[in-house]
Amino acid sequence: MTAPAVAPPASRETYRDTLVELMALDDRVVCLDSDTGLFKGVDFGPTANRYLNVGIAEHTLMGAAAGLARAGRMPWVNTMAAFASARALDAVKVDIALTNAPVRIAATHCGVSAGHLGPTHHALEDLAVMRALPNMTVVVPADATQTRELVRQAAGVPGPVYLRLGRNATPALPAGPPPRLGTVQQVRAGTDVTIAACGPYPLLAALEAADLLHRDGIRAAVLNVHTLKPLDVPTILAAASITGLVVTVEEHWAAGGLGSAVTEALAETLPVPVHRIAMPDSFIDVSGGQRFLLDYAGVTSAAVAAKVRAALRRPVHPIGGTR
Repeated sequence: MTAPAVAPPASRETYRDTLVELMALDDRVVCLDSDTGLFKGVDFGPTANRYLNVGIAEHTLMGAAAGLARAGRMPWVNTMAAFASARALDAVKVDIALTNAPVRIAATHCGVSAGHLGPTHHALEDLAVMRALPNMTVVVPADATQTRELVRQAAGVPGPVYLRLGRNATPALPAGPPPRLGTVQQVRAGTDVTIAACGPYPLLAALEAADLLHRDGIRAAVLNVHTLKPLDVPTILAAASITGLVVTVEEHWAAGGLGSAVTEALAETLPVPVHRIAMPDSFIDVSGGQRFLLDYAGVTSAAVAAKVRAALRRPVHPIGGTR
């Protein structure tokens, strides 16, 4: 996979800076940390008394945030995605989702972005877990600029929000209209296949695959599904009704993630073929950087393009016809 130059800052750093701005604007906003180090050296100014580091205690972190929310505060909690979606899940479910508490969970080091720490720190099930919880909004910005916009919009959601962020800076997307929470972005128009992607490197792979396919005369529509729940089903259906073929790309196990969400939506009303590019159903037992591990797992532009070419060679029956 080739890529444009990585553009700092990292999405988690953009999130941090945006949160500090929100704290200055609204005295209900509080920041609860689990000793992530993300806020080290940050000048909170007069809002410093609304920052609390509870230490490495994710379950306590979620419970305390739920309590503060019931007291009228708007808590943002910070931890790594692997711990938010697994170690602290009981508190997320019972204390936050069940009570529809307006707690924003900023989960960093998502996917394999903490790949240097090994599979204990990979978060490849978090989207499946979080989107299964009632009341939960699930957001996956695709770059730092989108992160700023979506964090600001997430502040206005009345219930809980799960915000999936990476560790290091990732490439900036081509400039375009600001993202709107709950609305799929059509990054590129096309008539032969819809490639729906979620997250920075999967979206980059989708765009690069569209370029590769264009050389073969294949026109690929590319969708950025930055809000996994609630899913913008009408936009996905509209694209699928034109192309009759969908390929999904994600940095997540296939079970329960973007591919599952899209497949469920289409199966109910527009059963076109869906092919999924996702992390294999296994633990990754090697250490390495995010890009290395995605290549290792086959979440690449070449894999997306190959899947599309193979699908188009097979007879499919999109909307009352053949291809």
